[in-house]
Amino acid sequence: MGLQALLHMAYPPQCITCGARVTSDFGICGDCWRDTPFITGLVCNHCGIPLPGEEADAPVLCDDCLTIARPWRAGRAALLYHENGRQLVLALKHADRLDLAHPAAEWMFKAAQPLLAPDILVAPVPLHWWRLVQRRYNQAAVLSARIAKLAKVAHCPDLLQRPRPTGSQEGRTREGRFANMAGALTLHPRRAAQVKGRHILLVDDVMTSGATLAAGAEACLAAGATDVSVLVMARVAKQA
Repeated sequence: MGLQALLHMAYPPQCITCGARVTSDFGICGDCWRDTPFITGLVCNHCGIPLPGEEADAPVLCDDCLTIARPWRAGRAALLYHENGRQLVLALKHADRLDLAHPAAEWMFKAAQPLLAPDILVAPVPLHWWRLVQRRYNQAAVLSARIAKLAKVAHCPDLLQRPRPTGSQEGRTREGRFANMAGALTLHPRRAAQVKGRHILLVDDVMTSGATLAAGAEACLAAGATDVSVLVMARVAKQA
């Protein structure tokens, strides 16, 4: 009997959300799977939010992306940010549940298939150094490292910097979010050569207004990137 089988006998795999027994590591039980809002079907090409209708040959955009200028080319999300999707993001972000990065990165990698290319450079949205000290890890960097490994492409965990604390975006209006993030992300001074002429895939945990990702995309484009795409674990959507 192999070591993995012995470990499973001693410590049976559990659902990553409720703790019920499942058949494989990092799995989700049937009940939790049904409560996890995976994004499938037709999506907005810029932010990944699901749209009504059947998948189309030409890219389509949601109402927000028709009215807001996005500096990136395309974007995707794995989950909607509500119900179990919200719980998973918050557990990864604030509860030291780094084990969740393993399945989350696989879901994101699947969602990112239309964006990936052999020469793409994957990079996370950065935290301010003081926030990183408090949290001890950047959840976006944990996800981006795993996604780059799955995609077998280059990864640069410190491509971007956040030189000033921006505070929480929660409670701000859309305009306030963009104003708060204006110029807040900059290129690492020693990473310019890695950006010029490259397609960059920026990774974050959540997209609400897109202000943070826009700041990152603008910093990459200003440094000579040819294209920027974005990928998030969860997309906030207006609830009916």
